[in-house]
Amino acid sequence: MKINLVEYFENTADSFPDKLALVDDSSTLSFKEFRNRAKSVATHISKNNKNAINRPIAIYLPKSNNAVIALVGTLYSGNCYAPLDTKSPIARIKAILANLDASCIVTNNDYINTINDCDLNIDVINIDEIDFDDNEKDKLNFEKCIDTDPAYVLHTSGSTGVPKGVVISHRSVIDYISWVVNAFNITEKEIIGNQTPFIFDMSTLDIYLMVFKGATLNLIPEKKFIFPATLLEYINEHKINLIFWVPAVLVNVANLKLFDSVKVPFVKKVLFGGEVMPPKHLNYWIEGLNKGVVYGNLYGPTEITGTCTCHILTEPIADGETVPIGKPCRNTAILLLNENDELCEIGEKGELCVRGSSLAMGYWNNPEKTNTLFVQNPLQNEYPEKIYRTGDIVYYDEVGNLIYVGRRDFQIKLSGYRIDLGEIEHTILSTFGTINAGVFFDRSKEEIVLVYESENEISTEGFRTELSKVLSKHMIPRRYIKIDSLPKTTSGKIDRSYLNENINTYN
Repeated sequence: MKINLVEYFENTADSFPDKLALVDDSSTLSFKEFRNRAKSVATHISKNNKNAINRPIAIYLPKSNNAVIALVGTLYSGNCYAPLDTKSPIARIKAILANLDASCIVTNNDYINTINDCDLNIDVINIDEIDFDDNEKDKLNFEKCIDTDPAYVLHTSGSTGVPKGVVISHRSVIDYISWVVNAFNITEKEIIGNQTPFIFDMSTLDIYLMVFKGATLNLIPEKKFIFPATLLEYINEHKINLIFWVPAVLVNVANLKLFDSVKVPFVKKVLFGGEVMPPKHLNYWIEGLNKGVVYGNLYGPTEITGTCTCHILTEPIADGETVPIGKPCRNTAILLLNENDELCEIGEKGELCVRGSSLAMGYWNNPEKTNTLFVQNPLQNEYPEKIYRTGDIVYYDEVGNLIYVGRRDFQIKLSGYRIDLGEIEHTILSTFGTINAGVFFDRSKEEIVLVYESENEISTEGFRTELSKVLSKHMIPRRYIKIDSLPKTTSGKIDRSYLNENINTYN
């Protein structure tokens, strides 16, 4: 039985040494080349930190083959990696590094001056200066790692201003990827088109399907997602057959109706997650691609290793229906709890809570926050059992599928009504199939606001007329703001924090 992620990679590299492993916009690497370079990085980490094991190694690199090499090299060294966003303000980077107390940081020629100028008092490894042809390799510490040791730390926003570092173990990744492999019949023939940055948990699926099964990981250049037509051309050029993207990207392709002029015959598996997928836009994909393509709606926060429920479909969604987030993944249990911490009945809305080996170990160097969200299962007190409270409100439909409603913190009280902004947003996206939009609450004016992007102008009267057919009067937005492009986070999702803070700067 394999007990850490490097053992899986070793097996894959032995099985497919000459197979294409990594592709970025400047290089390609076979598994043999990839392994050699990862071991070289591990040797440099170990030389700088001979006694380090299970310590965080910061990776300050743009999305590239070298970044993946650094991630896997960190695991070879017996440590856990913590990817940093090279586009983040340096103040955020400093805050993360201060909390991590990282053993060292891996960067390159383009970013080493930024790190040096920060006076961080941390060992720096410049990956551009590593001689990958040097056959000297130190004894690597990964053999000391067991499945409950940390594999990586991903940072999410923190309410105190200090980003929260979610700690994920080897076991959690092994459990998650084993489920993905079985659920979607993954083999070495997959060519994965990566969209999400490595600081975002969706990238775990992309990276570790390559590690586990010998799939090829193609790091699609970020600029391709700005111009969706060139994105489809890139997919065809590289024969990409599996994608796991945020819905915003799929929505952009659908809004431009690109399949009317460009066909993508190689794509066989379309997975999406991180946001609600509007059914009309999903139907455009289902109807625009070849028959037999599998679509998967994968739901889950970073704290449960990316995915805890999934809904697989091959046929269009009926008008007026919601794309379910589905049923629990293998070896994952869902508890749907009401305000009294009792199990919800069918149709009753409650907070989605998760238990199982997919749960994160907690937040790095933050026991108070860990104990707030990773709590004892309230349904039993006979032995210690942690569950994670997601803060997401869902319900079971009549056939046992989970239906996402929205965030607990997206709920507002207006004119005596309890309103869920996520429900409004989903209804609007389902009603107007050619827009992308976000719904917000302007507390200063006590009104619901719709911010949207569309090729066509839609009048306030046009919105209200259509929405009055599907929404209660108190749920219809009062203000409608059209902008050229919705601001996005680094993962490609709508940047809701920015829009909330700047809602009154728009006319």
